[in-house]
Amino acid sequence: MDHDYTARLHGGDGTAGLSSVIKAARDAAAQVLVLAGDTFDCHRVPLHLLERAAAIISTAALPVVLLPGNHDPAVPDAVYHNGPLAAVENLHVLGVTHEEAVCFADLDLEIWGRAHRDYGDMIPFERLRPRSTRWQIAMAHGHYVPVPDRTSRLRPSWLIGDDELKATGADYIALGHWNRAAKVGAVAAYYSGSPEYAGTVNVVRLTAAGKVAVTRVPLGIAREPSAID
Repeated sequence: MDHDYTARLHGGDGTAGLSSVIKAARDAAAQVLVLAGDTFDCHRVPLHLLERAAAIISTAALPVVLLPGNHDPAVPDAVYHNGPLAAVENLHVLGVTHEEAVCFADLDLEIWGRAHRDYGDMIPFERLRPRSTRWQIAMAHGHYVPVPDRTSRLRPSWLIGDDELKATGADYIALGHWNRAAKVGAVAAYYSGSPEYAGTVNVVRLTAAGKVAVTRVPLGIAREPSAID
């Protein structure tokens, strides 16, 4: 969300992408909505946009778990502190309202991830979290490469590799940072992409039989122009 480029795609409404994602979640009868980073383009957004975002999330009628990314890290002056978003009871911000995990006892589900806490480099899955519930979803915001080269510090890119994805042991891994939607690695790890570029959301079903089913659902909103679609 922003009040500039994204807003221009939607006739001035920089929160239109969020509205479409929440509508898709409600249409799918989702029990939890996960936002895997860069929900805001930056923390320098006007109060009216924050107020509208807070109102949209408040009326979602389901819990929203948000992981701060490299654009909207959990810094002291982040939009999640002391503003309209801080009063939203169904908004759970990892690294702000919760250190790194949110548990939903009624679903026997834990959702965890480590927020970007500044604008520098980090390794999202540098440390693992033992499972404490029947179901576990891990979140990370960064760039997937099968085998990360961590010997160079010249290109900070918040790398996530195959071994790290597998080591989480999570039933599903929600990834953010890429605008396009993609499945990566050999486990259930997915980028949802941005609403305006991908034009879809990932609907994840954790079944009684222990299976994980992932489908992409279209949003039907204005999209960024793309040479390859």
